Amino acid sequence: MKKVLLTSLVMATLAFSHNHHDHMHHHDDHAINEFNPKSVKHIVVEMNLLDEKGDKKVGEVVVINTNYGVAFFPNMSGFEKSGMHGFHVHVNPDCGATQKGLGMKAGGHWDPKNTGKHSFTWDDEGHMGDLPALYVNEKGVANYPVLAPKIKNIDELRGHSIMVHVGGDNHSDNPAKLGGGGARMICGVIK
Repeated sequence: MKKVLLTSLVMATLAFSHNHHDHMHHHDDHAINEFNPKSVKHIVVEMNLLDEKGDKKVGEVVVINTNYGVAFFPNMSGFEKSGMHGFHVHVNPDCGATQKGLGMKAGGHWDPKNTGKHSFTWDDEGHMGDLPALYVNEKGVANYPVLAPKIKNIDELRGHSIMVHVGGDNHSDNPAKLGGGGARMICGVIK
């Protein structure tokens, strides 16, 4: 049953991203996501690189409802390292620092069912805020959309934040907690 669900989810994600690929235009150093029609309800989240000297805007994430869950359309540039990065919805609408580090006021991963488990984006027994990893290309641009099937409506996201971590995410608490991702790197408040 899990294989059928996983295969179905992968196929839906591929079909969704293929259908919306025409909305993307690539430029030399960054991409502009033109998927923002007035007829579609959406949220635009300004994303900032966390820095002790002051945060710096690196782009945005447009969030929309789909028939398959909520889709996140990133449009960010300036990443120093390409590849996969942990990408999550966090509890608090605050990207501020604490004594523990940058972005720590965002709290942990959004987990309204108190599962206490980091997992795949389709696993109902894991955090609601667990998103597919964010892909950054060789030019330091993140513009590939991801789908979060267990988040059903963008209004659920208001009053939380989106976080990008240094390093990837294996969507498990083993061998390291919270997918093994690194420090909090980029954050945006969902208003």
